[in-house]
Amino acid sequence: MRRDVFQAIADPTRREIIGLIAHKTLNLNAIAENFEMSRPAISQHIKILTECGLVEMKQQGRDRYCYIQFQKLAEVAQWIEQYRSFWTGKLDALALHLSKDQQTEQE
Repeated sequence: MRRDVFQAIADPTRREIIGLIAHKTLNLNAIAENFEMSRPAISQHIKILTECGLVEMKQQGRDRYCYIQFQKLAEVAQWIEQYRSFWTGKLDALALHLSKDQQTEQE
């Protein structure tokens, strides 16, 4: 199954995993220690993050370490940006309208 970055960030646990490894490369056990769920459940979340390209796994000795792939988050940032621009424009128009109403009331 092909997954996309939006599926990955839809889950709060996966967002928290992203937050953890964004600051520091961690092995699976270190990630699992931050959650009250089984190691296999964490591995399933990591698998989804890997399938969508947000996380890369590298073997170092007996451990597998997770690295964040920030460039995949750019896809999310671009999608969000279009809505940020839209809502900024709407809020600016509302502020202008309210300002005009206030001036009209004062006259």
